[in-house]
Amino acid sequence: MHPILGSPRRLGLYLVAWLAISELLFWIITFHSPIDKFAAGAFFFPLAVFYAFVCLSAWYSCRGIPLDRTSFTGLLGPHLLAAFIVAFVWALVAKGLASALSRIPKLAGLDEKIAQEIPLLIGIGVLLYLLAVALFYVLIAQEESREAEQHAMEARVLARDAELRALKAQVNPHFLFNSLHSISALTSSDPKRAREMCIALADFLRSTLGLGEKELIPLEEELSLIHSFLAVEKIRFGARLQMEEQVERQVLDCMVPPLILQPLVENAVSHGIANLTDGGWIRLHAAEHSAEQAAGSSLSIELENSFDPEAPARRRGGVGLANVRRRLDTRYGSSASFAVEKNGGSFHVSLVLPAERKPATA
Repeated sequence: MHPILGSPRRLGLYLVAWLAISELLFWIITFHSPIDKFAAGAFFFPLAVFYAFVCLSAWYSCRGIPLDRTSFTGLLGPHLLAAFIVAFVWALVAKGLASALSRIPKLAGLDEKIAQEIPLLIGIGVLLYLLAVALFYVLIAQEESREAEQHAMEARVLARDAELRALKAQVNPHFLFNSLHSISALTSSDPKRAREMCIALADFLRSTLGLGEKELIPLEEELSLIHSFLAVEKIRFGARLQMEEQVERQVLDCMVPPLILQPLVENAVSHGIANLTDGGWIRLHAAEHSAEQAAGSSLSIELENSFDPEAPARRRGGVGLANVRRRLDTRYGSSASFAVEKNGGSFHVSLVLPAERKPATA
């Protein structure tokens, strides 16, 4: 779409600019020739408006001759030729208009006076057309810049979404690998518990179906996923695994990324409880805190577990804590924080993210 004709605001500004040009032509002609001011005004106002719309055609030649892919001679030649052709046509129209106005008694002889100014009109016409060409190249550059910025933004969004999907996709396979390992170990020693673990694992995987398409889920649903996860692990650890929760009721409807807490609980089990002969505990605390400024409230989630500080470090593939940190950075940027701290025999993880809630539906 034409950038001037497609925008009433731009068209208005464009015509106002041409009125200023017609005023300039008025003073040039009245200063340079014996044409009186009344005749000059009656002649140049309609002539300038006509040429303003003629110069709009320069847009199409600018689109057909890209500035960044055309040599200087290839750029100058066609536009200069078009400028002379359009200016010559403008001069013929000016001569016809002057001839028509000369029939008015008060404007008699205008055609003869304008005939003497035809070379000047052609020169001014060429200059004005080339100025229109420059204007349209500026508008094309602005349009391409906006499109490039929009494409870059879309690419960033797509890359962010792809990374989030990839990070979420790492969670279930990692947990599934560990669970199948445990089931394999139980099949020979305790087939009944192995069967129970298979059922619990199926329930957990069923509850995670469809989460890959969701950006956020209520915290209450995320806690339900943790309970399903722990149901699998408790079959393996029994009474050695204890879970304590302190969750404020008002935060249950806060929206969080799906499976954002499950890797933390899994990490607490595999690196904490699994290394303790007598078992251990996991404590989960979730609360909402009001911000000091008008930036909204924040959701604080703290997860703490007991572990053996003297146990040798286990090498891992880098999912767990790194996965959660990257997902928070990708989803929230600097609006969220993630901290890990070891204190004696306890391992503490803290998450702070914006307290978002699902909009109420009518």
